[in-house]
Formats: sequence, structure tokens, C-alpha cells
Amino acid sequence: MRSTLLALILAPLAVFALDKPLNIEVTEPAECQRKVQRGDKIDVHYRGTLESDGSEFDASYNRGTPLSFHVGNGQVIKGWDEGLLEMCPGEKRKLTIQPEWGYGERGMGPIPANSVLIFETELVKIHGVKDEL
Repeated sequence: MRSTLLALILAPLAVFALDKPLNIEVTEPAECQRKVQRGDKIDVHYRGTLESDGSEFDASYNRGTPLSFHVGNGQVIKGWDEGLLEMCPGEKRKLTIQPEWGYGERGMGPIPANSVLIFETELVKIHGVKDEL
């Protein structure tokens, strides 16, 4: 009985340990000699939707201007700081970000607390890195 009780307690922990806070799917690969590194200033186009109902909560495409920020400096959610590393200009990725690497329990504007976020991202530019032809 004791081992059964222990198994019931540990089973949810084992499932939780298998969950990844970030899933990266390359939807359009690109080749380059210099990929995104921590500290780089980059320009990224994106479309953000909620996994729960597919509703769009923000998109740089609608404004016609990509978002500029330094990767790995905490200027964006952790899912972006990690999910955009090693990208090449022109590459597109779909990032599925669990709440702990998104906005967590606090939510943000139209994003409810504990939301799984899906971002379609496109790396436009790495500042200071010469464009390759």
C-alpha cells in the first residue's frame, strides 16, 4: 500500500517533468554563417495567438514594423529569449510557450493568466551582422 501511495504522489511529478516550457518548430529554414546569439539586437516579425482558442492577441505584421530588442537580456518573455537563439535572418519558427516561460499567473492585457502562447516568428535582421547574399 505504501508503494502505491508513493506512486500516486510521484506520478503527476513525472508527467510535469516531461512537459517542456518551450517547443520550437522551424517552419521555414534559412542558412547563414552567423546565427542569433545572446546579447544580439534583432528585428523580429511575429503573430501571437492563444492556444486555448486560437485568438490573435498581437502581431507586428499588423503594424508593418518588426519588434527590435536585445536577445537574452530579459526585455521579452523567456520563451522568446530562448526560442529565437540560433536563428538565421529569413528563418521562420513557431514557438509554443508554456505559461512559466510566458506571462505565468499574472496575464497581460488580452492574455489571460496561465495561457499557453503560440508565436509565429520571422527573424528579419541581426543588427551589426552583415547581410549575406
